[in-house]
Amino acid sequence: MRPVNYFYNVSGEESERLIKKYAIEGEFLVRPSLSQRNNYTISVSRGIGQPITHVQIKASGDVFSLVEQDFTSLTDLVQYFIENPNELREQDGRTIRLLRPVSIPWDEPVAKEARGPTAERWFHPNITGTQARDILLKEKQWAYLVRESTRHPGNYVISVKTAENIIKHIMIDRDSQSEMFHVHGGDTFRTISDLLSHYNHNPMVEMGCQSVVHLRTAISSSCFPADAIDIRLAAILQEDPITRKNGISEEFAKIQSADDQLYSRKEGKKAINIKKNRYKNIVPYDHTRVILKDVPDGESDYINANYIRIHQDNPLLCSNREYISTQGCLSNTVGEFLLMIWECDSRVIVMTTKEVERGRVKCHRYWPELGQSITWDNFCVTCTEETKYRDLQESDSYIERKLQLSRRGETRLISHLQFVGWPDHGCPAHPEPVLSFLEAVDRSVRLMGGRGPPIVHCSAGIGRTGAFIVIDLLVNHIKLCGRSCTIDIPRTVLMIREQRSGMVQMSDQYRFVYMAISAFIRKTAHSNGGHVISEALPLAPPPIPQAPPIIPRKPRPEQARSYVNTSQAVINDMETLKLGSS
Repeated sequence: MRPVNYFYNVSGEESERLIKKYAIEGEFLVRPSLSQRNNYTISVSRGIGQPITHVQIKASGDVFSLVEQDFTSLTDLVQYFIENPNELREQDGRTIRLLRPVSIPWDEPVAKEARGPTAERWFHPNITGTQARDILLKEKQWAYLVRESTRHPGNYVISVKTAENIIKHIMIDRDSQSEMFHVHGGDTFRTISDLLSHYNHNPMVEMGCQSVVHLRTAISSSCFPADAIDIRLAAILQEDPITRKNGISEEFAKIQSADDQLYSRKEGKKAINIKKNRYKNIVPYDHTRVILKDVPDGESDYINANYIRIHQDNPLLCSNREYISTQGCLSNTVGEFLLMIWECDSRVIVMTTKEVERGRVKCHRYWPELGQSITWDNFCVTCTEETKYRDLQESDSYIERKLQLSRRGETRLISHLQFVGWPDHGCPAHPEPVLSFLEAVDRSVRLMGGRGPPIVHCSAGIGRTGAFIVIDLLVNHIKLCGRSCTIDIPRTVLMIREQRSGMVQMSDQYRFVYMAISAFIRKTAHSNGGHVISEALPLAPPPIPQAPPIIPRKPRPEQARSYVNTSQAVINDMETLKLGSS
């Protein structure tokens, strides 16, 4: 995964202050070199109480060099030395480990200055000019997006589709004295948002041929820094006055419209298996379904369950996680459920529903009362421990049980965690109890010694189950990559929907995922790499900040203020085009 949010336009002294305050060993930032103009410096933490190491990067034109290695972008250089930790060394031979960019909180002015645009919906983090081209070629003429320059860190680029197969890249400059943004030689603006708002109605004109360049349709990105989630929420929760929908509804509608008919569900629709499905329309994909092995000849190997596997080479998450997502047991599927636990060597069961809700059975009980045993097929289940937990409002939150599962003389210890704090209607008012529950699940997984995948189920095995898995994936990603890493909630949901249909079933569950990640970001500390310093959370989260007011667009002038320099238009479209003033 390409590193993001690593560049800050700060001095060596300021970089040392930031790293001492916020970094753990191996976390770093990249800054301009003040001693050698046009070069850069990596400032990296060697651990608390240790001197900070500063490594110089030489820049010559569009080539960045470090320890006799050349790269065409600063991002590629940083990524390489993160992935190859033994190649960067001190003069005394000690390895300089680059773990990840330091997470600098948004209440630091330097973070707001360097990363402010990255929280906007029109900003596409961590993409190249080629990737911007691929996105825009599918859009209508005059569609545009904003990205960070891969060759000039700290600078931003407008990529715009001007004709059927023509994408132009326009550098946004910033005056070093006034700190105002401008397209070279044009009007100046306090923010990039102001600049874009102006050019939505005020075209740019190419020098020489006098062709007009418009910015009409901003292409939104669902990817943003995790620690900017409250800023993103403020934007996407605003209701469109015409459609009466907000950004959350729009994102979920796109997820719902994605075609899931590409994957077959033949096994679950066979006559012999239909009676094993709690809901007729919720049937597992064949390519990821759990296949039972120890079944008598002529009997079905079917259970309504799918593997959810996330590997580290995926483009969204620096995770290596595996789950089994399944429905709540029916009275006639308890035996298959216990066989799945046994064959997959799963030692943790995550149950996200009560047995009965609103008078309807959501899951047939497959465990006995405390101190008792119960038998299904050739399995015996004994409940040896049961502990109930309450949230800060003194409401029931979750129950943790220890179960003994025995078969043919062998006994295994199973951790059973049941979340009972989900209301019969909608979602929990506050996500903090869910985060505490997932921490308990994580502890149980670690204590069980990394056996088979945890089994997660609700009633249908897609709604709450999907929400819990997505939240767990994103929280783990942030823990590994830092609070300023990028997350993409819609694409993460779609990724797990490719493995089990309909995961995160309802719009309010989808919104709850956002709220849970927001709560997790608030929970983590603003020091030493974002470690959690307190288990306690407020009863209610602080209000989401209001989005800044929309700035009125300026009237169209008789003559455009900025021009595209056509002499550079024929250069590789991955490079940026400069604009000249009229």
